[in-house]
Amino acid sequence: MAAARADAGLLFAPVPALLPVGRVPVVCTIHDATPLTAPSHSRPVVWQQQYFLRAAAGRSKRIITVSECSKTDLVNVLGLPEERIQVVYNGVDKTVFHEQPASEEEQRQLLNKIGVKRRYIFHHGTIQPRKNLVRLIQAYRLLRAKNPNLDLDLVLVGALGWQYKETVRIAKRDGRGRVILAGTLEDQEIALLLKGASLVVVPSLYEGFCLPMVEAMACGAPVIAAKTSCLPEISGGVLRYFDPLAIEDMAACMEQVLEDSSVRNSLIERGRQQAARFDWRRCAQETLAVLRQTAHS
Repeated sequence: MAAARADAGLLFAPVPALLPVGRVPVVCTIHDATPLTAPSHSRPVVWQQQYFLRAAAGRSKRIITVSECSKTDLVNVLGLPEERIQVVYNGVDKTVFHEQPASEEEQRQLLNKIGVKRRYIFHHGTIQPRKNLVRLIQAYRLLRAKNPNLDLDLVLVGALGWQYKETVRIAKRDGRGRVILAGTLEDQEIALLLKGASLVVVPSLYEGFCLPMVEAMACGAPVIAAKTSCLPEISGGVLRYFDPLAIEDMAACMEQVLEDSSVRNSLIERGRQQAARFDWRRCAQETLAVLRQTAHS
């Protein structure tokens, strides 16, 4: 209503958290179809998310989304015409996530702070079911059982989101290896940990873009990922991929990269090159182009 009173020619909604009403045309960014394809909140929260997503998708003149995978989901699940949806990739903050060497002293202080005393496998992201962290912990412990020479910790950085109790319980349960729940850290601290990681694992069951994966690649970390949703697309097919539902496959992929320096170096170099494609300035320019086209149509 405020947009109509201001005689706005167009309203841009960066998230589907409003009901487009009135005569002002709307362009909405829908990052992914998670509430419909991979819901993991409580029933009331999922219902609310689905309601707003369907409303925004149905009433927006144009929709921006962040991957071809998300676009396909929106077309298939909501029946939207492809021509109404424009893919605009996210960027990565290159002032923080970059390949410049980290300060060894800052890394040492941070590792002491969170209690890491040896080499480590790394993951960062909110602790919630879609991140598939229970299977990651199980794959890590299987790896340690099969190959005791790989004496690494597993470090999980991220806030406790929702339905996280099982992940915390499994992480704290006795077993081979050591799982460290480091909690929420600043981006600069995450970048320090990425640059020191022996391996970064992205086992998500579903993502719309997966910024943590791109941040890891930009920092020059060797990354492996689930072969699901947008992960192969956003990573450009340059990583090693595993079945996120198969603990043995995940563990084998981890072992292969950790044991083979040539594979690891290839992942680092090709990952850096792919991450360089994602730029927030380009994202802003392409978003503005969609807004202008819609306003003038």
